[in-house]
Order: sequence, then structure tokens, then C-alpha cells
Amino acid sequence: MPPTVIVDSATVRGSDFAALSRLVAGAGLLRRRPLYYAVRIGTVVAAYGAGWVAFARLGDSRWQLAVAAFLGLVFAQLALVAHDLAHRQILRSRRLSRAAGLVAGNLGIGMSYGWWMDKHTRHHANPNHSEHDPDVSPDLLVWSTDQARDSHGVSRLIGRWQAFLFFPLLTLEGINLHVSGMRALFRANLKGRGVEALLLGGHLVGYLAALFLVLPPGRALAFLAVHQAVFGVYLGCTFAPNHKGMAVPTDDLDFLRRQVLTSRNVRGGRMLDIVLGGLNYQIEHHLFPHMPMPHLRRAQPLVRQFCADHAIAYCETGLVRSYAHALRHLHRAGAPLRARVARSR
Repeated sequence: MPPTVIVDSATVRGSDFAALSRLVAGAGLLRRRPLYYAVRIGTVVAAYGAGWVAFARLGDSRWQLAVAAFLGLVFAQLALVAHDLAHRQILRSRRLSRAAGLVAGNLGIGMSYGWWMDKHTRHHANPNHSEHDPDVSPDLLVWSTDQARDSHGVSRLIGRWQAFLFFPLLTLEGINLHVSGMRALFRANLKGRGVEALLLGGHLVGYLAALFLVLPPGRALAFLAVHQAVFGVYLGCTFAPNHKGMAVPTDDLDFLRRQVLTSRNVRGGRMLDIVLGGLNYQIEHHLFPHMPMPHLRRAQPLVRQFCADHAIAYCETGLVRSYAHALRHLHRAGAPLRARVARSR
């Protein structure tokens, strides 16, 4: 279970984050890491190209499903690069970051970079807030008992057993990202809709043309299903352990406590850092979203000690246990729906 936190509003001081920021900046942890990102992006782009070369050379082969799974992993890694671009961890320039993000997101994986960036920015501002964080807005799943009581339609049906359905539903997350991006093109407030539409359309046409020109229809559909399922599960598993089941923020919390108390870190070695794109250091990432990924590991002991000195609960757990926390939270949130069915019998 995540820690139960009782916050005395008299102890909430805006100067605490300023003190932590000075400590982190003094350690040089906000400096750019161009060589690291050159190697990382080069590796992802090479893997992306190698996957499609293998696809073209294999032709109509049963081994194409292995290529589909591999490209699902690569798409997720490219999405993590787009995430770092959105936070300007890689480039200082907002304009260049956006241009690179559009290429990676829209053209590379078929996800609207502008739509996702707006959604993710609102999440960072109010993590776990039921009214302001789009990541805990009720949709197919419900994230609180209040949302469960107000649910209707498919979410009411799914919500009863959503903890058991969570991972199977992640197989659809890749498709959901594509569809949400396409729907965002019809929103008047989406910046640069023309460019977004051109790049998204280019990805969609190129992707489907490649599949149905190289493969017979049945195998093309199988490739699409495996590819999008692996992409969705990997991406969903990257973001799922970080906030679900953690504290719900209140209005009297300052920035430091709002970010720390609503986030969960995941313990692991450097390989886990690569697999999760550094998001296993969710607390440090939320406190310093511009911090380059390789510095998050070095920032962790500073942040953890600072939180201990200021009596701020700092949650860190293993990967499996983090998923267990999230699933237990989903199961508790769906309790009113199960109770409603039980009463009707």
C-alpha cells in the first residue's frame, strides 16, 4: 500500500523547492547531455530503420510477426524520445524541440505530438488530481470510487473487473493513441493542425501501404495487430506504475509536495532505466521535467535525502510491486460497481 500522508498546511513552504533546486543545479544535474542523446537517438533511429529493412526483405514470411513485435518495442522507445523532446531535455530551443517532436511523434509513430504534449503538460501541472489531470479522467477505466458511482455505459461494465482487464486493454493503447491524435486534428485549438495532419497522414498512408503491398491481407492484419499490441502494452507499462494508487493532491500543497506525494519511483538497475526511459525516477522527473534522463539516477539520492530531512514521504518500490499497487487501486476504485451488481441480485 502507498503511504498515507497527513499534511499540516502550516509546514507547506514554497521555499523548500527553491532550496532543493539550488542543490540540484549546484550538482550540475540540469546541464544538457548532447552526446548521450546523440547515441540514444541514433540507436533508436537505427533500430527503426533496421526493422523496416527486415520487413521489406522478409516479404511474405511467418517471421514477420517477430519483426512486428520488434517494431512495437522500437515505436515505444521512439515515443520516449518524443517525451524527452517535449520536456526540452534534449534541445534548448522550443521551436527545434517541437519540430523534432513532430517528426518523431507524428511521422515516426503516428501519434499527434501537439495533442499529447498538451495532455501531458496538464498531467504534470496537477498529477493525480481528479478534475485537472487528464490521465485520471474517467474513460474506459475509472480511477476513484466517485468516478465509479458516476460511470455509465462501457466504463460501468468494465469498471467492475478493470484490474483484471488492465493489461489486456493495454493491447489497444497504441490504436487509442492513433485515434486520439486523428480526432485532435478537428480541434481548433490544436497548434499547427496543417503540419500535424500532413505528418500523421504521411505515417498512416506509408504504414498501411507497406503492410498491404508486401504482405497478403491476412498476414498484414496479423502484423498490424501484433505490432500495435506490443507498442501499446510496452508504452502502457512504462507509464502505469508511476502515479496510480498514490495520494490525491489537495489545494494546500506546494509544488514540491504535490509532485512527490503523488508519484512513485521504481527501483532497478541501468537496464531498467533504458527500458522505462528514465520514468522509473518519476519523482525526480516531476520535480525537474527539464532534467536530462541520465541525470535522474544521480539526482535521486539528493531528492530522497531532502525529502527525509523535511518529513516528506518518498515512495519507492520494485517493478512488480508497483504494478500490484496500481492494480489494487483499480480494484478498489471499481468496488461500488461490484456492490451495485451484488445488490441487484
